[in-house]
Amino acid sequence: MKTNRPVNLDLSTIKFPVTAIVSILHRVSGVVLLAGVIVLLYMLDMSLSSEDSFNQLSEIMALPLIKLIVWIVLAALAYHFVAGVRHLIMDMGIGESLEGGKLGAKISLFLSAVLIVLAGVWLW
Repeated sequence: MKTNRPVNLDLSTIKFPVTAIVSILHRVSGVVLLAGVIVLLYMLDMSLSSEDSFNQLSEIMALPLIKLIVWIVLAALAYHFVAGVRHLIMDMGIGESLEGGKLGAKISLFLSAVLIVLAGVWLW
């Protein structure tokens, strides 16, 4: 079956609405969290194994690259949490309209940005 519909495969030319961006970022943050949990569990294991491994972890945490990795995981956690709460609020019937969805998406982006900046300030 052949159709004459135009096909646009260049995603860079498509303007995504804010609700789509929030949804895509929610999924991406979930994937980052999956990998980040492995890192955080390894760090927890190091911190609890012995005093020497705790001191070693303290030295490792002073490295800027490690701080950046932890900050990325914390940023994903903050975003995923806020977007998840947004979904729970929408499940209760609040903000289900188009305008309400857009407002909720903008609020979740703002709150996430605040939490991510605060995590960076706390970490450094």
